[in-house]
Amino acid sequence: MPRKLRQLIADLENAGFVNRGGKGSHRNFTHPLGQRVTLSGGAGDEAKHYQERDVRRALQLVKERKP
Repeated sequence: MPRKLRQLIADLENAGFVNRGGKGSHRNFTHPLGQRVTLSGGAGDEAKHYQERDVRRALQLVKERKP
């Protein structure tokens, strides 16, 4: 069962990503190390497979870059 977008957002925020806003249902998250992720949809919507993949990749890249 896919996770909810609010769970992906919480994972990003816990890793240090900041929501920079966006248009409509889009949210742009950036990390001080330069990584960016865009999510679309309402917080209660089920995440699409590509959104989960993008968040997983972004979190992994940030983890690898941290000293």
